[in-house]
Amino acid sequence: MAFDIKINGTSHSVDVDGDTPLLWVLRDVLGMTGTKFGCGMALCGACTVHQDGTAIRSCITPIESVGTGEITTIEAVGQTEAGQKIQKAWLDVEVVQCGYCQSGQIMSASALLAGNPHPTDGDIDDAMSGNICRCGTYVRIREAIKQAAQPAATNERRG
Repeated sequence: MAFDIKINGTSHSVDVDGDTPLLWVLRDVLGMTGTKFGCGMALCGACTVHQDGTAIRSCITPIESVGTGEITTIEAVGQTEAGQKIQKAWLDVEVVQCGYCQSGQIMSASALLAGNPHPTDGDIDDAMSGNICRCGTYVRIREAIKQAAQPAATNERRG
């Protein structure tokens, strides 16, 4: 079947079965490999993308359910204000270790910040609870989200 989908502001036509997970359309059909495969069951968060600004797990999202929704992947999240803040904070705080989960972490964190520019610890816990980091960088992830949520004047690199 042919599906027309909008990803990162660009329309794409793909010919796949309707139950094909969005993750495989992104990675295998469109060659957008920034979104990672982790568990295939929406338990780890590595495959997180945004649909109309909401964080979703692309490994369990069938392409037929996307419809006219706008998909944003890690390749374009930096074009949003929240995504820019999160990416800068991720670098400032040096969150990344192995990096495998980080695209999903960044996507979840930027969706949180876009919807809630001043999250509490509880808000951060709720938004990030479905993202697993095998390296255990959770403390730095929380610090980066808090830094990104600060007003621009105080959002400078710590040294």
